[in-house]
Amino acid sequence: MERGKIVRHPSSKLIHLQRMARQLRIDVVQSLAEAGSGHLGASLGLADLFSVLYFSELNHKSDNPDWEDRDRLILSIGHAAPIQYAALARSGYFPVEELLTLRKLGSRLQGHPGKHHGLPGLEMSTGSLGQGLSAAVGMALCGKLDKKDNRVYCILGDGECQEGQIWEAMMSAAHYNLDNLTVIVDQNDVQIDGPTENVMSLRSLGMKAEVNGFEVWNVNGNNIQELLQAFDESENIGAPVFIVANTKMGKGVKPIEGDYRWHGKAPKKDELKDFVNYIKG
Repeated sequence: MERGKIVRHPSSKLIHLQRMARQLRIDVVQSLAEAGSGHLGASLGLADLFSVLYFSELNHKSDNPDWEDRDRLILSIGHAAPIQYAALARSGYFPVEELLTLRKLGSRLQGHPGKHHGLPGLEMSTGSLGQGLSAAVGMALCGKLDKKDNRVYCILGDGECQEGQIWEAMMSAAHYNLDNLTVIVDQNDVQIDGPTENVMSLRSLGMKAEVNGFEVWNVNGNNIQELLQAFDESENIGAPVFIVANTKMGKGVKPIEGDYRWHGKAPKKDELKDFVNYIKG
C-alpha cells in the first residue's frame, strides 16, 4: 500500500472505537481508585491504541483464548496492565465486574500481567522492562518457521527503550526479516523520574529503528484514524514494523495530562467522579 494514501474507514467504526477508548479509560480510573494504587498515566495514554488493537486489528477469540492461529500481543511495558485488563474484559475474556479486583489479594488482575494467575488472554508475564521484545521476536520467529499466517505485536514504553536488550532484539528481528512483527512504542516523553529527555535522552527512536532494518511510522497515538492508517499501511510491508505512537500520559483527564507524577499514582475515591467526568467530556 502506498505510504500516506488515506484509507477511509466507516464513520460508524471510528465512533465505535472512540467510544470504546473512553470506556476503557473509565474502567481504568475506576479499577485504580478501587485498588488505591497502580499505574494510571500510561494506561490512560494507551486507551486509543488498545481500542484499535482489540476491537479492530487483532485476530483473536475470547471464547477460545488459546486458539492456535491467534495474533499475539505482548505488553512489555507491564505496569500498564490496567488498560490491557480493561480491553480483555470488554472483549469478553472475563467479567467486567472483575476489574474492581485489581491488585487485591488472590485476584487474577495483579499489578503486572502474570500468566500464573490464570487470566485468559495473556501471552506472557511481563513487568521486567526490556524483556518483552525478545519474547515477541521469538514468537514471531516460531510463526515463520511454522508457516503461520498471524502477527505478533509488542508494546514498549519509551523509557523502556533505554534498556540495551531492546536493541539486541531489534537486530534479531531485522536479521531474520520478521515481517510478521509489529513493535509499537508508547512515546509519551516521560517516565517515573521525569521527562525522558532529562533522565536519558532517547533522541530519534524512529531513526534508530530504521537503521536496524524496520519500516517506521510516526503517528499520533491518541488519534484513532492515524492508528488505523498506520496498521493498514504496514500490512504485508515485507519487513518488521516499528510504530512510534506519540501519546499523552494521563490522556483524557486534563489536569494530569503529561504530568510524570501520575506515572504510578491512583486517583483517590473522592477524585473518581471528576476523573470520569473529564473522560466523558
